[in-house]
Amino acid sequence: MFNRHAIVEKHSMLLLVGILIVVAIGGLVEIAPLFWLESTIEKVQGMRPYSPLELAGRDIYVREGCYLCHSQMIRSLRDEVERYGHYSLAAESMYDHPFQWGSKRTGPDLARVGGKYSDDWHVAHLINPRSVVPESIMPGYPFLASAPLDTSTIVDKLKAQRMVGVPYTDDMIANAVADIARQINPDFKGGADFLKRYPKAQQRSFSGDPNEAKEIDALIAYLQMLGTLVDFAKYDESGPNLR
Repeated sequence: MFNRHAIVEKHSMLLLVGILIVVAIGGLVEIAPLFWLESTIEKVQGMRPYSPLELAGRDIYVREGCYLCHSQMIRSLRDEVERYGHYSLAAESMYDHPFQWGSKRTGPDLARVGGKYSDDWHVAHLINPRSVVPESIMPGYPFLASAPLDTSTIVDKLKAQRMVGVPYTDDMIANAVADIARQINPDFKGGADFLKRYPKAQQRSFSGDPNEAKEIDALIAYLQMLGTLVDFAKYDESGPNLR
């Protein structure tokens, strides 16, 4: 009885059929339940779509290849949690297309970098990294400080994001260009409505010039919001709800 497996081992086609049957059963068990779930991502209070300025900054982050050296995924390992903060939640990447988890850490993880450093620090770091971190091997990006932010495609970007499930409303799309000005200049008309659309969005000139949005403003706005939307002091680790 215990030698009957030899039949399968000696007949490759029989072995192949057996493998296909086992894989099919395993796939059915793992995949079928997902069709009965409304979402595979837990809903967490505080998460919202990126503001237009933050979304533009994220695109610059991707364009310049920042994800090649910086991850945005803190694992639930003691050393990572002690260094970077609370482990990453799936909900924190729910509006990322594509996500920026990364696969390599030449530089530190950025999942909780928001608010860790001042805007001036980020400006100096992006222009000349070694001016604030002498041992840094990161290249400088001084051109970001002088390059005007291109807002001509921001409306189309929000529409594209909505097509893949990001809940941008018609109001958000209609105000996309103006909301960039509102975020870097709190005195711009409609600032209160901007905060209603994007709670916890940080309104200020990130580079020091509130009259014109530069690419460096967008990138810093994106970096400064990373990890700031969820209040982990109230997060209940036993479930997706806040206490």
